Amino acid sequence: MAKFQGAIVVENERCKGCELCVSTCSQQVIGMSTAVNSKGYHYAYMVQPELCIGCTNCGIICPDGVISVYRAKIEE
Repeated sequence: MAKFQGAIVVENERCKGCELCVSTCSQQVIGMSTAVNSKGYHYAYMVQPELCIGCTNCGIICPDGVISVYRAKIEE
């Protein structure tokens, strides 16, 4: 079975910090930044990027569509 490494890219300036992506991440990859964007919101980021499997749950649940998910096949 193929293994995948995932990664997400969050548009920090558009993120409103709703934390829906944090609660939906089964791998506990996403957290909220202590820094804020220009609108005053804490934004999502990858706390543990090595655990991301690229499942796309965070990108699907994001109400503002600010999360892009990427997947790469890992050769063994």
